[in-house]
Amino acid sequence: MPMPYPNERKIPPQVIKRLPRYYRHLGELLACGIYRTSSGALAERMGLTASQIRQDLNCFGGFGQQGYGYNVKYLYSQIAELLGVNDKFRAIILGVGGLGRALAESDLFFGRGIRLLGFFDPDDAVTGRSVAGYAVYPAKELSSFLVREPVDIAVLTADAGEAMPLAGLLDEAGVRGIWNVSGVELSGLQKAHVVNMALADSLLTLSYRIKNHENGSADAGTGDAT
Repeated sequence: MPMPYPNERKIPPQVIKRLPRYYRHLGELLACGIYRTSSGALAERMGLTASQIRQDLNCFGGFGQQGYGYNVKYLYSQIAELLGVNDKFRAIILGVGGLGRALAESDLFFGRGIRLLGFFDPDDAVTGRSVAGYAVYPAKELSSFLVREPVDIAVLTADAGEAMPLAGLLDEAGVRGIWNVSGVELSGLQKAHVVNMALADSLLTLSYRIKNHENGSADAGTGDAT
């Protein structure tokens, strides 16, 4: 039974946040030659409970079989479909800084079915060059580029002062999603889906957990956000 399209029902935000973790852990199982798993085994691997695993997957129809568990390859493919891995989304990176370069040089995009089209940067010293095999275009050409080329995802690594104006331009041009790693929280956009990722906040969360664990607190995390 295929998963229903998620818009057919209201999916809790925390379940959506866990989908990439399911995808990652199931991929690791496949890489190890494991093709069948149970909710209990998957829960132990992910630091969840078997009940939570079943509840999450039941949001999309459920895939367990009594006495068998889950077909890892099939479940992996269905979650990939939900996450848009097979949709061949097209992305650009705004800002050729250390973070932008690191993202382009990793397998982050290709490994998740996303085609990276190139960079945009306001610095004339870097435009016209190639970074990690991708062209760097002048920021002033962004609007005309978006008219010519459909872009699904913009990765915003630009400086804080440039982040909001660029986000507004992307939103107006119809870019479907913005992965914002600029450190400035975006708000007020009308069309684009936005994920704000604050690395500094994550670091301080880890700092809190270390401090409170050392002070005897039971709040010791597993390392995965749920």
